Amino acid sequence: MAFLTFLEGIRTPFLDRLMQFITYFGQEIIIIAVICALYWCVDKRFAYMLGFTYFTAGLLVQSLKITFRVPRPWVLDPQFKAVESAIPGATGYSFPSGHTQGATCLFFPLALKAKRVWIKVFCVLAFMLIGFSRMYLGVHTPKDVIVSMLLSIAVSGIIWHFQGFFLDGTQHAKQIAGVLAVISFAVAAYALVMESRGIIDMKYAADCCRAAGAGLGFALGYYIERTRLKFSTRTGHLSSQAAKLIAGLLLALVIKEGFSLLFGTSILVKMAEYFVLVLWVLVLYPYLFSRLGRRQA
Repeated sequence: MAFLTFLEGIRTPFLDRLMQFITYFGQEIIIIAVICALYWCVDKRFAYMLGFTYFTAGLLVQSLKITFRVPRPWVLDPQFKAVESAIPGATGYSFPSGHTQGATCLFFPLALKAKRVWIKVFCVLAFMLIGFSRMYLGVHTPKDVIVSMLLSIAVSGIIWHFQGFFLDGTQHAKQIAGVLAVISFAVAAYALVMESRGIIDMKYAADCCRAAGAGLGFALGYYIERTRLKFSTRTGHLSSQAAKLIAGLLLALVIKEGFSLLFGTSILVKMAEYFVLVLWVLVLYPYLFSRLGRRQA
């Protein structure tokens, strides 16, 4: 809190806007859009690696949030004021930082993959700066950011090291998908039990269940695509690839918004929404554009 108080003392309107812009790159929508672009249009294998890293670390971070239940900085110290524009996006408990987890799970694997030193440095600086922005804005303490960063680096490093096991061949696909599905179910069950006993509010349990729904969608989609669909990423010219990406993202947005309109916003509905969204990304949409590509050929 002393460090956050120091940062509060050096805030300016320009820095507030700049840090709010930087922190945006740790949001779910940006990370999922990048994974979609890679998966549908550029490098399916690396997109899978990002997906394993992001969803696994996300399940871990959400579980830790409801286990430790650390309040946000302005709750810990009522005299402290966060940047007003950042508060609406600061949902859930404070420890560990979800934005930092997302940013690290995106940029650290990119740093590992990059060939040029300047790109590696840029990627490392990117997730570190996003973590710093969370502290500048007053929505996370250094402990929230550093622990999230270290956990995400550890998960990224493990998956990078064993990438052949996850991504080369299909002999272990069923076991990998099964383990991820069991972990996802366990996280959802843990959150629902905590909520039913009055230990956490429904909104905190909902965050865990969304992560669990995404994990289940990734487990099933990974298994189906790896063993049945096996679509080709590099198809079509740049313009057709761009059109494919834009159409897929727009339809994903329609699914997300339509779910709430049709079925409400209960915990289980939100879990199902994220399950279907990830399944759309991994299997349903690739199946559609693969069929379309074969007809045009």
